[in-house]
Amino acid sequence: MTLRIGRRGLIAGGAAAFLPLPAEAKENWRELAEDVRQEMLWAWVQYRERAWGKDQIMPISGGYESFSIKGHHLGLSLIESLDTLWLMELDNEFLFSVNWIKKNLDFDVDGEVSVFETIIRLVGGLLSGWHACGDPVLLAKAKDLADRLMPSFEASPLGLPHRYINLKTGALRGPETNPAEIGSCITEFGFLSKATGDPRYFNAAKKALVSMFQRRSKIGLIADKIDCMTGEWKSRRATIGPPVDSFYEYLWDGWELLGDVECLAMYRACTAAILEYQSFRIGEYSWFVDVDFETGKRISADQDELSSFYGGLLAQGGNRRDGEAYTRAWDSVADKFGILPEGYNPETGATPYKTNDLRPELADAAFNHWLIDGREEWRAMVAKHYRAMKRWNKAEYGYAVMADVTTKAQGDHCPGYWWSEQMKYYWLIFADCRRFDYKKNYLSTEGNVLLGLKQP
Repeated sequence: MTLRIGRRGLIAGGAAAFLPLPAEAKENWRELAEDVRQEMLWAWVQYRERAWGKDQIMPISGGYESFSIKGHHLGLSLIESLDTLWLMELDNEFLFSVNWIKKNLDFDVDGEVSVFETIIRLVGGLLSGWHACGDPVLLAKAKDLADRLMPSFEASPLGLPHRYINLKTGALRGPETNPAEIGSCITEFGFLSKATGDPRYFNAAKKALVSMFQRRSKIGLIADKIDCMTGEWKSRRATIGPPVDSFYEYLWDGWELLGDVECLAMYRACTAAILEYQSFRIGEYSWFVDVDFETGKRISADQDELSSFYGGLLAQGGNRRDGEAYTRAWDSVADKFGILPEGYNPETGATPYKTNDLRPELADAAFNHWLIDGREEWRAMVAKHYRAMKRWNKAEYGYAVMADVTTKAQGDHCPGYWWSEQMKYYWLIFADCRRFDYKKNYLSTEGNVLLGLKQP
């Protein structure tokens, strides 16, 4: 991805200019929720006027860019927006999007896509849209797309999918893959199996998850690269960050959404190993190092922002103290820079990756903590996250990534997940959303709601 600095690119002030509410101020959550809703609507109007049906808007220039298939668009941002629009009761925008999908979306394309990204973004987005409105065309589109991805699972004797597949020809590429891309589909495919009555999708996803888990080391850790045809490890690094992160998330999610007890047992085993070999403390904060997956020897203390979801996952699984200490650790990084960088080293205080890719993981973690205990601390944390985004990432035609958090230089890119994750977490934690069940719900790694939508 090429980052371009636009006319709004350089903003003076830095982190010191980001001022939170005074401690005694009392937040009006309904007002803040409405502010989120209006920002979503504003960004949506920009997308409709300048990039309708395209994968992603370019928020500085007002152009657009494709995601998986160069020069070909599958309406990525539109599909990722579906259940967010519905939850916000932006019903005209939601129905307009559904109509576009029914008239224009066609997956019979001679082009290569990422199996992992396509499942969590497009299959998941269509399924959550169907969950919201029940339109059979959305389910049919999700099934058609999943069918085109299935050969990636079936080609491996181990059931581990290749990374890439051609949607028309089924040609495969990328046998060297990773745990996140292998193991992050059981909820989307499990939901699809239940919705269609076809067990093939769940069975393929479950086989991949179990096959990956069975290859962990004697101390219970998994590395971050593997050959999907032979099962041979191609790396020794164990990390809770990419490209492993959502593998652990989906072990828990297989239990949370589908009630799969084997997934729960696998999650417990992996979490115990992580807490034993990778967790360490600096003062009041928890962090997780990368280690050799067979010996537990430390490799690096560098942290990836994508890992900041993990505190919420730990809390969901019952390790609340460790999870809260890790989420607060990342919040302290946000305080230091004004907005989260992509990387941080807690031992040196340096940031190895100075970009900000409009990531939702810290808001996701805080939302999960809040669902568990209802403490205002988590809402306040997300409010700070939202205000930082609104201050630093807002561009002329949408919300933009940041090329450098230290200078606040923007880049001309708005990722599709911003519509599905970021704005949804903000809305749900601030609003008393009438269309969401706060007691019984499930949101995927992409923020797609596959359980918990309440019909008005």
